[in-house]
Parts: sequence; C-alpha cells; structure tokens
Amino acid sequence: MFPIMTTTYQLAQVNIGRLTAPLDAPEIKDFTNNLDPVNAVADASDGFVWRLQGDTGDATDIRIFGDKWLLVNMSVWRDVDALKAFMYQGTHRELLARRREFFERLSEAVTALWWVPAGHRPDVAEAEDRLTRLREHGPTAYSFTLRKTFSPPAA
Repeated sequence: MFPIMTTTYQLAQVNIGRLTAPLDAPEIKDFTNNLDPVNAVADASDGFVWRLQGDTGDATDIRIFGDKWLLVNMSVWRDVDALKAFMYQGTHRELLARRREFFERLSEAVTALWWVPAGHRPDVAEAEDRLTRLREHGPTAYSFTLRKTFSPPAA
C-alpha cells in the first residue's frame, strides 16, 4: 500500500508599482506614512501567512526587474478570499483608490497570483517569472489574476 501524500497550497501574490517620485518626496508622503500601519493590518489579517520584507521591515529597499523606480510587494495568503478581504478594507482600500497619486499607470500586468506549497516563500526571481508569464500568455494556472483565478493544484 502506498502512503497518501497531501500537499496544502497557499496563494502567493506579487504586485509592483513604478513610483511617481522618490520615496522621501512630499508628493508620496501619504503612501510612505501608511506603510507600517497597512503592513500591521495585513500581518494581523485572517488568512495572512507571510510578506516580503527587507532591512527596513517593509519591501521598499527591494527592487524587481532591475528598475530602481519599481517597488515590489509580495505576500502569501491562505486563499484568494483572505487576500481580497484584506485588500478591499480600511486604509489599504483608501490607498488603493489613490494609487495614481503615488504610482505611474503601467500598460503591462502589475499583479500576479499563483499557488505555492504551504511553507514555500517566493523570492523576487520567482515573482518576475510569474509576472512575465502572465504578461506573455495571460491568466493560466501558472500565473493568474484576481479577475481570472484558478484552483490550487489537486492534492
């Protein structure tokens, strides 16, 4: 008899934004002043698992695609519903509505989701791969969006 192998999956997400001004500029002070409070809410949210952090406690010192103006946010959640519940509430929702004040509008996909085995922590190279694949092929089970999601792989 073979042992039954079960793997639980969690949802990884990456989103990027190209700053409209340097992080210390007064034009984006509302964004930078709210990083710690928004991250604290995320950390305490039901379904939150992990988020990318650099030396500053957030990810503002980490870059993606070799672009000094691109900020990266990456986290892992229990599932899509947990991520959505956080995204569309409170200060995060308010800042999301104001994102054009802080970030340029990019023509390519800036957010990608994918399933990871429980305990896996994605790195920036993995996020770049998922965003690139989404940009090239559209939503697939490999890399998808909030508008077109896929179920986790079968256990």
